[in-house]
Amino acid sequence: MDPMTAAPPSPLSPADRPRPGLRERKKIKTREAIRAATYGLIREQGYETTTVEQIADRAEVSPSTVFRYFPVKEDIVLTDAHDPALLEELRARPADEPWPVSVRHVMRTVIGRGVEAEPEAARLRTRLVSEVPAVRSRMLEGLSVTGRLLGRAVADRTGLDPDGLETRVLSVSLVACLTEVSRYWAEHGHEEDLADLVDRALDVLEHGPPPRAEA
Repeated sequence: MDPMTAAPPSPLSPADRPRPGLRERKKIKTREAIRAATYGLIREQGYETTTVEQIADRAEVSPSTVFRYFPVKEDIVLTDAHDPALLEELRARPADEPWPVSVRHVMRTVIGRGVEAEPEAARLRTRLVSEVPAVRSRMLEGLSVTGRLLGRAVADRTGLDPDGLETRVLSVSLVACLTEVSRYWAEHGHEEDLADLVDRALDVLEHGPPPRAEA
């Protein structure tokens, strides 16, 4: 079958997915308690002065437990579900849908869903990426993983070589788009609609810079 026209597998809806077992639910609860404690402390006293010991105390776990879930403090504020959501949405788009249409739908959907689910966390996360060098540096480290995951999804959809130049360019451009949109949103006080900023960024990727305004 032609890989360019092969129908992608349909992801399971939340209702169809198997419910996590007790052990997994406990892990999720602990992870969320650590994240909630971290966000609360950062809002109260800032990022730099918030320690892992304070986070552990508020989350009622040990510091070693915090590190078991998050190797470094920066990971706590950067963790979200964008990567699997992006892949799932991309693979679910119609096989014959034009690539720009699919990308626009997927990025608007995932970004909008993330902000709607955790609006305050999304704003805090993007502000920290913009303002705290350690958080921004850790985010850039993680983007290579995101790029590889997207590259595999692109290859599955298009039939391109997963390690080919075209696949790399497509996946890296999407990652860079998300990164710069998030930073721009934070730098401008989270005033604009994030999904609209995604549209603007994708317009640039698809069509190049807008015409120069006449004086």
